[in-house]
Amino acid sequence: MTLHDTHETATDSQVVDLAITGMTCASCSARIERKLGKLEGVAASVNLATEKAHIRYDAPLTVQDILATVRATGYGAEIIPERAPAAPPASAPGRDAGHQDGHAAGHVHEDVAPESSLRRRATISAALTLPVFILAMVPGLAEVSGNAWWQFLLATPVVVWAAWPFHRAAAVNARHRASTMDTLVSMGVLAAYLWSAVTVLTGRAGTTMGGMSDSDGHLYFEVATVVTTFLLVGRWLEARAKAQGKSALTTLLDLGAKDVAVESVDPSTGVVSEHRIPIEDLEVGAAFVVRPGEKVATDGLVRSGRSTIDASLVTGESMPLDVAAGDEVTGGTLNGGGRLLVQATRVGADTTLAGIARLVENAQTGKAGVERLADRISAVFVPVVLALAAATFVGWWIGTGSATAALPAAIAVLIIACPCALGLATPTAILVGTGRGAGLGILIKGPQVLEDTRRVDTVVLDKTGTITEGHPTLIDVTPAGRLTKEQALRAAAAVEAGSEHPIASAIVGAARARNLDIPDARDFQALTGSGAVAVIGGEEVFVGRRDLFTTVPTELTPRSDGSTVWLGWGGIARATLTVADAVRADAERGVRDLGELGLTAYLLTGDSAVTAHAVARAVGIPADRVIAEVRPADKHAMIERLQHDGHVVAMVGDGVNDAAALAQADLGVAMGSGTDVAAASADLVLMGDRVTAIAQGIGLSRATLRVIKQNLAWAFGYNIAAIPLAMAGLLNPMIAGAAMAASSVLVVSNSLRLRRYGR
Repeated sequence: MTLHDTHETATDSQVVDLAITGMTCASCSARIERKLGKLEGVAASVNLATEKAHIRYDAPLTVQDILATVRATGYGAEIIPERAPAAPPASAPGRDAGHQDGHAAGHVHEDVAPESSLRRRATISAALTLPVFILAMVPGLAEVSGNAWWQFLLATPVVVWAAWPFHRAAAVNARHRASTMDTLVSMGVLAAYLWSAVTVLTGRAGTTMGGMSDSDGHLYFEVATVVTTFLLVGRWLEARAKAQGKSALTTLLDLGAKDVAVESVDPSTGVVSEHRIPIEDLEVGAAFVVRPGEKVATDGLVRSGRSTIDASLVTGESMPLDVAAGDEVTGGTLNGGGRLLVQATRVGADTTLAGIARLVENAQTGKAGVERLADRISAVFVPVVLALAAATFVGWWIGTGSATAALPAAIAVLIIACPCALGLATPTAILVGTGRGAGLGILIKGPQVLEDTRRVDTVVLDKTGTITEGHPTLIDVTPAGRLTKEQALRAAAAVEAGSEHPIASAIVGAARARNLDIPDARDFQALTGSGAVAVIGGEEVFVGRRDLFTTVPTELTPRSDGSTVWLGWGGIARATLTVADAVRADAERGVRDLGELGLTAYLLTGDSAVTAHAVARAVGIPADRVIAEVRPADKHAMIERLQHDGHVVAMVGDGVNDAAALAQADLGVAMGSGTDVAAASADLVLMGDRVTAIAQGIGLSRATLRVIKQNLAWAFGYNIAAIPLAMAGLLNPMIAGAAMAASSVLVVSNSLRLRRYGR
């Protein structure tokens, strides 16, 4: 498989990708999959995180049938046209472009609106909730004139406007005979608010602490507002993480050139002219010019010129590539110091960069959505609670003959079932866990990541920029005869100071780092493809390939773990200098930490097998777990192969070439020192370059998931134990509210334990 084979295989089946709107939890994506799965000949994968559906269907079904089914389920659906990741026009709009042109940028812009709306709702809700909480809970304020009315006025916009997304989702679920977390939230918030509102409006609110004089006069405004605020904050943070995750394809678009200089020949005069055209107008076979410092516009074959190509953004490899006539170049790579004339061999959707973009998108869409534990249980819990509340009301009404006596018992059931602790269980743990992660330089991109880390048993580590520094470093100087290492480095640095080649920069940087006095050189001349020469103290000193010298002492041999250049004068080589991508100082400890977590580490790289095995030995990875000389598509395929063998895989990388593998992996981990594309495709982002942070990030995620499970177990256990007491009339609404508050304190306190992780 190659990057150019990523389109769907031609069969009798048709494939369509849909943008889905209106999903709020894992139950929503599962419901859409179930509805579509009932259609004959349909296989659907709905991803909550990307809000997309990848659907394969057979005739006689049509796309319109599928759209109608999704919309009838209560969600919005639009077709996402297949696109090539060409750079969007300068006027790239938002929503319309997303649906009409299919640019990834359009979909990212669409995410800004819900994220902004949730942030505004959460902020206003918090501002109104704080005084309600103070009025309800601070001793002495309950006797202030108008306390109950102030709580009523402040809580009303929180419940009616701020909590509207929960009410709306609950209504949609109800129409389709379903229930989710939103149903619990809406039900609990409205029950607490309506009980309190009726109490205030009927004049039964008392004047003692908490605004109560007896069990019928207790107010629960603080319950309704606090639940709403915490859940809105959690939803906002989740929306922000999802929006960041969707930026991977937009970042890939930005790597491509937006226009290109093409050459054309006047047939009558034979004069060659050059003019710039939009990249979309470039055709296969056209000749285009790549000047020094410019991006290569598309995949092609060099027709003339010599230069070095920085392919690190696309391949992830730090060492530059020397190219000349007949060599292939990849679109999105950066030209060094020479002018190249390139013939386009692939354009648009067929390019390497386009293939990487498709792999990222397909892997993201195909990844199974993670259903939240609360949603799975609430699907059964909510209908049961509603039935029990109704049964309580009817039973007390029949038993006492009074609806007024029956109402408090039924309300107590609803209040005790109000998902205060349940609603806080996940967001508080995530807030504390991600906050602690930020302090450790670890970004956790949402709750689905936590479940993924629990199952991981294999970690695939990219070499360049992950295990190694990601840039050329001088690792060895070997002099011959009486020449010292310091003298050799000073001479080489003097010559290379006039060059912009990455190897030259590494040599000069090493000399400066050692505070060496670099002698003056004159008459610098770059020897294209061979090295450089300059005059030092009246002697022509050469630095470059071995064939620059007629005599090479036997003690001067190239090293296999890097790029070696020779230094000499008078036709005699006097020293060798080897430049390589150095292993990070903490890499060995980082690999050992992964082993202590029970994880199996693999090394994956596009570099040579010799270099890969040398790095693996340095960090303690066995030779049978080294995969070298792989292309971007091969990295993606390697992850798929491990998954097919039953492994749950985490991929750690830093380059654009790692993006597809990061998205395909069960858990993607990006080094923060790498590219934006890698970070956007990953689930965990390590803000620094510490290899030890990989195990630390996975460990923190697992600890956060454990806390969430503990919180959910307590929240549901508390409800299960307390509901029978409320049905029996042993818990009036006031006591139910107090017990609910205590359960919330316990959940929050348990979550705060994560602040001590890693200390």
